[in-house]
Amino acid sequence: MPRDYYEILGVPRTAGDAELKKAYRQLAMQYHPDRNPGDKQAEDRFKEASEAYAVLSDPDKRAHYDRFGTVAGMGGVDMGQGFGTLFEDIFESFFSGGGGGRGRRTRAMRGEDLQYELKMTLLDAARGLESKIQIPRLVPCETCGGTGAEPGSRPVTCDTCHGRGEVRMSQGFLTVARPCPKCRGEGEINRKPCAPCRGEGRVRAERLLDLKIPAGIEDGMQMRLGGEGGAGLRGGSSGDLYVVVRVQEHPVFVRRDADLHAELRHTFPQLALGAEVEVPTLGGTARLKVPAGTQPNEVLRLRGKGMPHLRGRGHGDACYQVVLEIPQKLSAKQRAAVEALDAAMNDEGGWVKKILGS
Repeated sequence: MPRDYYEILGVPRTAGDAELKKAYRQLAMQYHPDRNPGDKQAEDRFKEASEAYAVLSDPDKRAHYDRFGTVAGMGGVDMGQGFGTLFEDIFESFFSGGGGGRGRRTRAMRGEDLQYELKMTLLDAARGLESKIQIPRLVPCETCGGTGAEPGSRPVTCDTCHGRGEVRMSQGFLTVARPCPKCRGEGEINRKPCAPCRGEGRVRAERLLDLKIPAGIEDGMQMRLGGEGGAGLRGGSSGDLYVVVRVQEHPVFVRRDADLHAELRHTFPQLALGAEVEVPTLGGTARLKVPAGTQPNEVLRLRGKGMPHLRGRGHGDACYQVVLEIPQKLSAKQRAAVEALDAAMNDEGGWVKKILGS
């Protein structure tokens, strides 16, 4: 027994014409062979849905089907009135991006988006940067005003598709729309192309742009300059320019968010006794106090000496990780001093006994 037509379309038996048409349209778009090449199951589902709609969209056939559960004795299944219009609507969506509109395709086309890499130092990123950049791009042709046609002339309507930009071919009861091979879907033919732009309506040129980079910007961030990309075709809008920031490595500091990190080497006496030392900052030098008894790998900070917060106030910190520097060679005087220190620290039983508590 064949499947129930209402079940095939997924509609109740009380469905009206609009509901039937909507259900069939969705199934046809999903299972049409052009969208599922080589898929026998999809092809069968498409034929099944077409048969169901052909019956239920015809009042007489539907009434007969509702009463007897079959269309036998009514000349078989054929395409009811208005079926061709429905197919045109469906396949218009296939080839016009799903909009369902009719008539010639739009000729306007948005320009290309462009990308530019801007290299800068960490100091530039901290202070902010104003720069000029030279961008090669496509701009509207001044000779033809972007039309692509020689001044005084204009494109003519394609005599193959009559300006629609597409041709329709019948395949059985189906009508399939394809881009016109003569005008390539434009609907018009430019018989006198503009010489400078060769009919494209755009020429290559360079543009000098002023660029302002905010303080605190990070590596990999990008800025969008609307409309500064390639010019559109035939009146289409221009694309955008994306400026990608590349911050070069710094010889001393590594950035982590708004903080700057560096290693700071100290001698044992400096850590044991405490000291005040000169340390590098991003813009120069500063004095850093090392408290007595500072341990290796501790982090000492200079508040507000890091990067500015990009979307807030203030600055991060300059962070210095303490590294104990051990000399590889000692002079006689240094050796004697270290030996004296070792002897003094080992008085009263030595450090091992102090640790063990005996």
